[in-house]
Amino acid sequence: MHLGLFTAAFPDATLEEVADFASQNGYQALELAAWPQSDDAERRYSGVCHVPTETLDAAGAQAIRLLLDSRGLSISSLGFYPNVFDPNPVTAAAARAHLPHVFRAAALLGVDVVGTFVGRNPSQSVPNALADVKAVWPELIASAREHGVAVAFENCPMLFSQDEWPGGKNLAYSPALWRELFRLLPGDDVGLNLDPSHLVWQMIDIERVVREFAPKILHVHAKDLEIDRDGLYEQGVMGLGMGWQVPRIPGLGEVRWDRFIAALFRHGYDGVVSVEHEDRSFEGSRELVERGFLIARDTLRPYLH
Repeated sequence: MHLGLFTAAFPDATLEEVADFASQNGYQALELAAWPQSDDAERRYSGVCHVPTETLDAAGAQAIRLLLDSRGLSISSLGFYPNVFDPNPVTAAAARAHLPHVFRAAALLGVDVVGTFVGRNPSQSVPNALADVKAVWPELIASAREHGVAVAFENCPMLFSQDEWPGGKNLAYSPALWRELFRLLPGDDVGLNLDPSHLVWQMIDIERVVREFAPKILHVHAKDLEIDRDGLYEQGVMGLGMGWQVPRIPGLGEVRWDRFIAALFRHGYDGVVSVEHEDRSFEGSRELVERGFLIARDTLRPYLH
């Protein structure tokens, strides 16, 4: 396994600047943020573009590869995490339209995984949300297959405010739902971008997830999570994490990284562990963001090679 980082935490940096930081500080791979170039950030760490997917051609892809190769970096994935079932039909349509550009760009770059959300209209019941998946995602999966690219769904529920109540904006958050999604979307090229932090506050056994879904783990996000016990006291579990789930840099939360990575090794995962930085304690300046990535590096590197 190798250590990588998701470039979305550097919205104001060029790809060259991110690559320089990563290569000089022990990182081996980048997950390239791939939102549309004209996109406005609808939430923290979205709307970031480090690869121009709509306009990328063979020459542009070669330039990116040469840039990263010169710094000893690989590309683990292209990352675009929208909601293709957003209640706003314009937003949903734009997300569906952009994903094929990401698949095409991944193929040009020689990248075989795209990380994304399966999405959800938060007002929909689970059966209706699954029906939406059946209606929309087969065509998107077909587009990915045309380019020889696998699709890795991240398991964040996307439930952080009353606007996302009650269902959240991403259906792929639990083992029962993963089984249903993989039944509707069969194939070895459809799987998980597994982020253990989202399992912590749902009280889902992380090592058991790795054991059961190992063949479906196509990419891994490294993000930690702290449970704010005062917030949990105030809101209770019926608050579904709102007010008490706190994203942290790996090593500053409650994930047992030794056990998680041991489970990945044991069950055959040999890809990139990509640090996803969403820790508010390390925001506000480039220096703070970089400090967060250094803490993550020092936490994870002893377990990786």
